[in-house]
Amino acid sequence: MDWQTAVQGTVTGLGYELVDAQRSAGGLLRVFIDKAFAAAAAGSAGVQATAEGRFITVEDCERVTRQLQHVLEVEGCDYQRLEVSSPGLDRPLKKPADFERFAGEQIELTLKLALQGRKKYRGELRAQAAGWRIVLGEGESQQALDFVLEDVREARLVPVLDFKGRRTA
Repeated sequence: MDWQTAVQGTVTGLGYELVDAQRSAGGLLRVFIDKAFAAAAAGSAGVQATAEGRFITVEDCERVTRQLQHVLEVEGCDYQRLEVSSPGLDRPLKKPADFERFAGEQIELTLKLALQGRKKYRGELRAQAAGWRIVLGEGESQQALDFVLEDVREARLVPVLDFKGRRTA
């Protein structure tokens, strides 16, 4: 079994979503996990959830780390250091399921090819019948850009911070 299969199987087997896994020089293996989509949807659908129910905690990372260390050793996957963490507030959107999960949220989108001289956009993600739309601006100055996932170089959530009732994005 290769390391990607071992990581994917372990993370999903523990009930988490694998956002990304990277190997870098020096034998570092980085794994980014998130709560599985069903649990996150329940938290955003009006069901009252605690922070532990919606967000990755240190305990979640420790649990996955312990299990991965065991599985990688048994499978003979070579690594020097293992880091398991949440994807952060600016979570990358990589898979079609990520775009479905975060429809309605603010994202930063970078296209592979420039459209009207521009590659980077920021706005609200919306689903379309045959792809996706990012709505730019507000009110009367609102514009929209339709795209398909094959056009995307990178997409990330826009971090939203709430400091004592003052939201910033």
